[in-house]
Amino acid sequence: MMSIAAIVLFLVFVLIGLPIAMSMGLAAGIVIAWFDMPLAVVAQRTLNSLDSTPLLAVPMFIFAAAVFNATGITTQLFDFIRMLVGRIRGGLGHVTVLTHLVFSGVSGAALADIGALGKIQIDMMREQGYDDEFSAGICMAASTLGPIFPPSIPLVIFAMAAEVSPVKILLAGVIPSLIIAAFLMGLIAFLARRKNLPRDTIVVTAAGLLRQFRFTLPALLAPVVLIGGLVIGFFGSTEAAAVTVVYAILVGIAFYKKLSWRDFIAAGRETVQSTASVLLIVGCAALFAWVLTIDRVPTRAAEFLLSVSRDPQVLLLIVNVLLLIIGMFMESLAAILIIAPIITPALVQAGVDPVHLGIVVVLNLMIGLLTPPVGMSLYMVSSIARMPLERVIVGAWPFIVCLVLSLLTVTYLPIASTWLPSVLMK
Repeated sequence: MMSIAAIVLFLVFVLIGLPIAMSMGLAAGIVIAWFDMPLAVVAQRTLNSLDSTPLLAVPMFIFAAAVFNATGITTQLFDFIRMLVGRIRGGLGHVTVLTHLVFSGVSGAALADIGALGKIQIDMMREQGYDDEFSAGICMAASTLGPIFPPSIPLVIFAMAAEVSPVKILLAGVIPSLIIAAFLMGLIAFLARRKNLPRDTIVVTAAGLLRQFRFTLPALLAPVVLIGGLVIGFFGSTEAAAVTVVYAILVGIAFYKKLSWRDFIAAGRETVQSTASVLLIVGCAALFAWVLTIDRVPTRAAEFLLSVSRDPQVLLLIVNVLLLIIGMFMESLAAILIIAPIITPALVQAGVDPVHLGIVVVLNLMIGLLTPPVGMSLYMVSSIARMPLERVIVGAWPFIVCLVLSLLTVTYLPIASTWLPSVLMK
């Protein structure tokens, strides 16, 4: 009864236009008061959810990305990859995918990638004759690499919610992110022939390429430092975030010599704002999930799923369909915190590796960033590209299909997620 009341109130608050975090927090708080539980529970459960060592990684990854942005590394990275692959047909599409793949080794979040790279990429494609729908679509689709490739804020949140090793789940994202990139680049190659997309106009010389490589090298080494440290056990996921921050600051001061005190303060301010938003969602979602837990919703959901089938392939298909629908209406971090504790016990009992499940869950919800009505990537790209939302949605659909195909590959090829952690973490 409590869980039904909480869900109904949550839906009512969402329908009247309240933010997702506020809707969850208010619904849980009202139910707690309604059923005569101590109101101190609200503060206790919310604060307890934030008292988490893995969560310390979130503000540090956000800060590292902000510091790298302040050094101008995003432009340098984009120009270097343009020199490498821009001259092939549809080259700027491939450049967009590869730039997001490399930059995801710093940012860890889809919207951060769009904010840092989206305007540069879309403006460049416009100048060279790409249609706006294609430019918007590939920018949004490529941004899904950020939450899969380490460091990944959503994967850290899943590890906390599902009680999985953060290090293993971060390493598990490496191969799936490469699979997604391959699918996207395959679609770009197909569209390049079909639409006769232009080649990049950049002039490439050996000296220029070498000079650009030198400027870009710190960004290329960032994921190497991060993954290498995780693999050899030099640091865990939280320490990795701190190392990334120190690395970004040293690069900005000693290598680029562009990180001023004003830039440092601006990066800190951006980090505080972004972290506050994330932690508000985490706290409210944890409170809402607690209400569902004390009403035995996870146990009942596990029993129901196992009564439908004990075949892990069938259960993964059910979870995919469920999460693709949820991703259309719910913010991804909130969805992870609520859904992960509900579905994980049943799927683990059926034989699904929780590390593999984490990749499947996060990729599902990242696809939700491209789907109306709540897909945040749609609104962000609409804003930075100054395009009507309807045209952005039209541009997203071919890439949504491509991402769903990559999702099915990752789902039914579990070794893609589990092989690297199993080899490196022996």
